[in-house]
Amino acid sequence: MVRLQFSVELNYDIAAPGSDFIFNIQAAQTGHQTVVTESLGISQVLTPNVYIDPVTHNRFLRLKAFAGPLTVRYDATVDLNHFTAPPEQIGEVPIADLPGPVLPYLYPSRYCQSDRLLQLAAKEFGTLWQGYSRVQAIRDWVNNRVAFRSNTSTGMTSAVDTLVDQVGVCRDFAHLMIALCRAVNIPARFATGIDFGAAPILGPPDFHAYVEVYLGGRWYIFDPSGVAIPMGFVRFGIGRDAADVAFATMFGGVIGTAPGIHIEAIANASGELVMPRHVDYGLSTDGQLVRN
Repeated sequence: MVRLQFSVELNYDIAAPGSDFIFNIQAAQTGHQTVVTESLGISQVLTPNVYIDPVTHNRFLRLKAFAGPLTVRYDATVDLNHFTAPPEQIGEVPIADLPGPVLPYLYPSRYCQSDRLLQLAAKEFGTLWQGYSRVQAIRDWVNNRVAFRSNTSTGMTSAVDTLVDQVGVCRDFAHLMIALCRAVNIPARFATGIDFGAAPILGPPDFHAYVEVYLGGRWYIFDPSGVAIPMGFVRFGIGRDAADVAFATMFGGVIGTAPGIHIEAIANASGELVMPRHVDYGLSTDGQLVRN
């Protein structure tokens, strides 16, 4: 079991008369991701309001802040006890057998225009074995055709834009992979969080976007950007695409700085230090879903 300890610090300068914030920076509680300890610090004297979405279980922190400086800090220790399975044993689920909560992740969304990629997806992936290996082929296809480069996209960049430009950051890789999966009728969703093990050349730790794909009755983790180690992903939120799970949304005059993130692996409850590593089997931090 991997145990990760991390902190997220966000700093803002708020213009009068103040602003509203919605944050998605708290670790999710899932079937195989457990929040061991956590704490929240807010520099202003405010009453935070935490809302847990009943469908996604995303944890939204809402604040109404005063004018002036604001610092929000979240610290947590999380256990990742991944469900694992050999790829050859992970098949696709027929549409007729998909659980109801999975259905929204079959459809096109704002940044994942799967309906515009049907012909391409059918040509590239339509004849492959329908299971984990086909999703891995989609992941590899995206990774091989898109170059990771900071500051090459905007909040408006979509999967189709990334396909044309062939460059982007983690959210762009994720959007393109999701769109291609949905184009061949495989449910796929956008996941946000932080990661342990990203290459130092990419700079200090940052928020990370990756993909979860519904196969064999549960959601499996994929990282089309290839810049991090999936075993070290701590999930914050899930959604159809980035529009659903921004780590911070501000309403009003706000100036922010780059987030301060620190993460490290520590000894787990058994006293064992387990370092995240790349593996060749399926990884999931979700519990199993069955048809309604």
